[in-house]
Amino acid sequence: MKLLKKIISISVLTAILPVFCYGQELSAVETAEIGVEALLQTVEESKGYFLTDRELYFSEIEKVLNTFVDFIAVAEVVMNRYANDASESQKQRFADILRATLTRFYGASLVNYNGEELTFLPPSSPNSDPGADTVVGMELRGADTNLRLQYQMFLNENNVWKLKNLSLAGINLGRQYFTQFSALMSQYDEDIDLVLDNWQ
Repeated sequence: MKLLKKIISISVLTAILPVFCYGQELSAVETAEIGVEALLQTVEESKGYFLTDRELYFSEIEKVLNTFVDFIAVAEVVMNRYANDASESQKQRFADILRATLTRFYGASLVNYNGEELTFLPPSSPNSDPGADTVVGMELRGADTNLRLQYQMFLNENNVWKLKNLSLAGINLGRQYFTQFSALMSQYDEDIDLVLDNWQ
């Protein structure tokens, strides 16, 4: 049985690797679907570490997030109007901070996942432009769980769909973190480096 599973896994990887190499062959929904299913599988396999080795658990979550999240784009969403005044190194630094922040927030939110059904929701307002930002909605439905997620996907310069914002249980993380970023900008006289030094 283990050998059969291994053969099936290799077959699936062989099938999807060319798609990953040519991102334009994947739609926003397909990219989100592959990403979230890989994430849920990782949560299920690694959640035993949440209490015994939390850093290892979050490390496994981060590896998956890195495959479909553009953290520079996430940083620009959070910075909002302040992004134009930020240097590339400041954006990269903030992207690294947000990678850790989101990994812990998302990983902790999903740690109770126990194989609940994942359902993708129909788009509320389909866009006629195939390259426009796309919101992919989904729900985790179970006896004790009903968690709604929304991924805001964008087409990057390599024609690959990536995630740049996330709503979880009605909380728009980009908007929530922008409120925090904006407050810190006011507190530290719009010094981006000081804002990043004091981000929590």
